[in-house]
Amino acid sequence: MTHSTRAAPRLTPERLDDETLLLLPEEMLLPEGCQTNQAALVAGGKFQEVGDATTLCQRHPEMTPIELPGYLLMPGLIDTHHHLTQSLGKSLVFGEPSEIFKRIWIPLEASLDEELLHLSAKLAALEALRGGFTTAVDAGTRSTADMAAIARATEETGLRCVLGMICNDLGGGASAADPEARTTILQRAERHLVQWQQHPLVSPSLAVSIPEAASDAMLHAASALSAEAGVIFQTHVNEHLQAVERSLVARRQRPLEHLHAVGALGPQALVAHATLVTPDELNLLRDTDTAVAFNPVASSWKGNAVAPALQMAALGIRFGLGTDGTRSDGFRLLDAAETSQRLAFGLASGDSSCGGGWRWLEQATRGGADAAGLAGLTGEIAQGLAADFLLVDLEVPEMTPSWDRPWELVRYANRDQITAVFTNGRLRLWQGWPLEWDGHSLLRQVREAAAAVREAPIYRVHPEASKHRARSHGKALDTARRHQHE
Repeated sequence: MTHSTRAAPRLTPERLDDETLLLLPEEMLLPEGCQTNQAALVAGGKFQEVGDATTLCQRHPEMTPIELPGYLLMPGLIDTHHHLTQSLGKSLVFGEPSEIFKRIWIPLEASLDEELLHLSAKLAALEALRGGFTTAVDAGTRSTADMAAIARATEETGLRCVLGMICNDLGGGASAADPEARTTILQRAERHLVQWQQHPLVSPSLAVSIPEAASDAMLHAASALSAEAGVIFQTHVNEHLQAVERSLVARRQRPLEHLHAVGALGPQALVAHATLVTPDELNLLRDTDTAVAFNPVASSWKGNAVAPALQMAALGIRFGLGTDGTRSDGFRLLDAAETSQRLAFGLASGDSSCGGGWRWLEQATRGGADAAGLAGLTGEIAQGLAADFLLVDLEVPEMTPSWDRPWELVRYANRDQITAVFTNGRLRLWQGWPLEWDGHSLLRQVREAAAAVREAPIYRVHPEASKHRARSHGKALDTARRHQHE
């Protein structure tokens, strides 16, 4: 329970600006839960020590502890599935039927030059940090511009990024892969892995958009190359009914079965969605130790189903939470994860707990880091790990009194409680805005540049909300007039 009186000096960003910090929060989110009387020593971008507050203060009498009454120090959240270069489109996909990538995302991303690629990624990174995400796994872009623009955006904002490079070698109606084209793609992939292997914030990854977008040889090679380099191989799988049926017709195999048949699953693989999965496919994920990015908001907004995340957990399938680029609000993602499981599975089985609250915090932090290939680097408050963390204001009516902090974080917490966001031990955001660069200037640039989106050959099925309302209102009036004349 929180009993803060905020007696310590007022917290300002200047007090958190040193490279070495001895932090004494009121509560700290550790793997075993929210604990009091804990301290963390941050230096060199890492948690150098984590433990009993009195002990750490006695061990470092040369340091002035920063008392943080009324604050929770917790790990930054991990978004295990994002599309950083789709942020200029956002609400264009609202209300649209599934497989929007063909009608909206492919043409939009293809229209991005290097400047727009950078702006899009920087906007997405700012949104992610504001929402409490200190890491995002980018699934790759279809833009032909230099991907270094994405990395530059994450460097400038401070977002940790797993940067996917798409290795599709089928498309445009091709019926067979060109071996020379595949060789060229794999050579680029090897350069991508080397280029970002030692970067302080960017980790490389290889990706295939969906299994049908790559030859069997490419699926196998990209996954094997990822495993050899110790990075993750990403793909979207079993998300939409159309894709599952296309795979069945073309191969007599479902997409997950197809990936397994070509040797693309394994500990290095991170499959996004996996909403339409059979019992046998769940066993396949477990037996191959393949990780899943569970995207509950994507299921709500555009999907055909909800992934059975609690069943995955019971089977020992590794998974993290992902936004799929829907909205970068970490606490709302936790709520969506629990709510989706309750509505899709819990109500029918009488499971009123649906993860007990702690499950979703675990999968959004330590579990997400594991799924993203970043275990041992980030994801928890622990000695030797990167100091990627949040300071969350607990002195709000919604969380007072406190009886069960993990549940309260899942159901009550809001991103406006996130006072400070750190990655690699550096303060990146204060009360939602960057300190080292002009966030409002970025918004102005984006508004000016977004006109280019209108020129992309995007096809929307449904009208904008105001036009939809007018159309619906018109239909209602027509119906009323007909009834008057009957």
